[in-house]
Amino acid sequence: MNRKEFRDLASPDEANEAIESLSLEAGIERVPLEDARGRVLVARLDAELDVPGFDRASLDGYALRARDTFGADEADPARLEVVGEAHAGQKPGVSLDEGQAVEISTGAVMPDGADAMVPVERTDRVDGSSADQGTGHITNANAEREAANADADVVLIRTSVAPGDNVMFAGADVAAGERALGPGTRITPRDVGLLSALGIREVPVRARPRVGIVSTGDELVRPGEQLDSERGEIYDVNSYTIAAGVEDAGGEAVLYPHAGDDRDEMERILRTAADDCELVLSSGSTSASAVDVIYRVIEEQGELLVHGVSVKPGKPMLIGRLDDSAYIGLPGYPVSAMMVFRTFVAPAIRRAASIPEPASATVTGRLARQERYGEGRQRLMPVGLVETADGETLVYPVDKGSGATTSLADADGVVEVPPETDYLEDGEPVTVTLFSPDVRPPTLFGVGEDDPTVSRALDRLENPRYLSVGTRPGLRRLRDGVPDVAVAAGPLERDEGATAAKSEREGGHGGDAVELGRWERDWGLIVRAGNPDEIEGLADLVDRDLRFVNRTTDSGLRSSLGASIADLAADRGTDRHVLEDAIEGFDLGLRAHESPARTVIAGDADAGLGLRETAERLDLGFVSVGKQPIRVLANQDRADKKGVLELEEALERV
Repeated sequence: MNRKEFRDLASPDEANEAIESLSLEAGIERVPLEDARGRVLVARLDAELDVPGFDRASLDGYALRARDTFGADEADPARLEVVGEAHAGQKPGVSLDEGQAVEISTGAVMPDGADAMVPVERTDRVDGSSADQGTGHITNANAEREAANADADVVLIRTSVAPGDNVMFAGADVAAGERALGPGTRITPRDVGLLSALGIREVPVRARPRVGIVSTGDELVRPGEQLDSERGEIYDVNSYTIAAGVEDAGGEAVLYPHAGDDRDEMERILRTAADDCELVLSSGSTSASAVDVIYRVIEEQGELLVHGVSVKPGKPMLIGRLDDSAYIGLPGYPVSAMMVFRTFVAPAIRRAASIPEPASATVTGRLARQERYGEGRQRLMPVGLVETADGETLVYPVDKGSGATTSLADADGVVEVPPETDYLEDGEPVTVTLFSPDVRPPTLFGVGEDDPTVSRALDRLENPRYLSVGTRPGLRRLRDGVPDVAVAAGPLERDEGATAAKSEREGGHGGDAVELGRWERDWGLIVRAGNPDEIEGLADLVDRDLRFVNRTTDSGLRSSLGASIADLAADRGTDRHVLEDAIEGFDLGLRAHESPARTVIAGDADAGLGLRETAERLDLGFVSVGKQPIRVLANQDRADKKGVLELEEALERV
């Protein structure tokens, strides 16, 4: 047999280009949630329900009407009649009237009529016969009830609360219609928890490329079999180390029987692997030796693109095609084989599986804002990472409360804060322990208003992160210099506009914000399909007995609504707050743009604040109130950051 010579070694760049020319993508598949960890989403997953799906108590205590506690304190408690109990996992069997309370457990459904709860620590439970009838903050209705039933259970409320206090409202953790996870997300255990909370059973993911592994050489013996050292036999190391590397890179490793140096047997095994897999890896039989013949099989039966690469170790490397499969031949020496695999093959498998390159297990960055902490206990602070335009890592705390699943879903790692630390200074260096070694800072970090157009633009980016915190908090964070961009909706105050989104701190991160895009969206009232209540505008909410569901005060939609109500009040010659007080449900709002619509669908409201696009998508009626401007603003210092430029381009396409 003639010897094959290495005449023209390919450069590492040429080897990578040859590998990239091979098609390794394995397509799309749906997997059950229990098998989803580590897989990569191929489509955006939106929340189809609110989490929690009901208003629930955050603590043990008493559910009540906030107005019944107004003015109550330690010296002059409110005396309320206890009319029942509510426990987690049970439907409340009672509705509250004036002067009544229900004993409630943490996580239990709030009973009808209750809009707040008081922790048990701020109460005293007495029965009617032992209660001091001459003292206490007593409503008229309660006084009449106690006169009729002196033996009724009574609770003394020693604090006043406002509507919504100590209550986690439906959708406070994850709101229906909210962008839960985007395409390209590699699902972590935290994401599995989020998907579980949303009731998602199967997820669409990138199929793992099947990688066939064939070790060649007459000297190889599988582990567990008997070695004959006199014949120069050695255990097959490469098959198992390469298989582990394939699995670690996101592929599915398939081991094939050992092939000796017989050409016919080698060709048969290689063709079998090529029929089954997207990529075939062999180790050994790739050098210029007369007995190393595998390159001849590929050259004659397929297409040989590269034979030999100018790297050390790893020169005898093959790249080509066999039938419909990609093929890469690795050197026989285990160290050389793994070096070539790590340098050239593993990145290709990760690209095919849409898995990012791994990062180190810890990252040092600069704290983006001051963080106070004075509880005297060691703190594990969930944090996110964002890179500045010059590659500096900023670390920002992520905390939406202990009951919020997304506190961890939005984080990249943890900063351990010692118990003696009262606060961390803005700009202080911190070390982040990553949740997994492959965590990377997002290519774009955005905050602000939730908007369907923004969600579609984000789908076009490689690895974005977006926090729907509302317009006002988004602009505040942009001024503080943490995110790359902020999305603002509705009428903005002058000092919050594109020409004045400036850091207020001396030496701040910011500078004037740069506007990446603007458009208008149609907003108004979402009503039942066909508009059976014949709602024509905001005046109907004020003048008629209609149930309304609002957005939170941080929302740009809420700001537009407030401006329109102010105009209506001016037309009527009255104060806007008078009209707001006349709208049932105005004060308690939901967080995401689709949640009010879902409330209308459930029959719990006659109208909800929302967008025409939402109404049309959910087959609901819509009463337009006006056009609302949307602006995407970027930190001027990061206007040239790759992720920001990609977002600007994506906004032009959607």
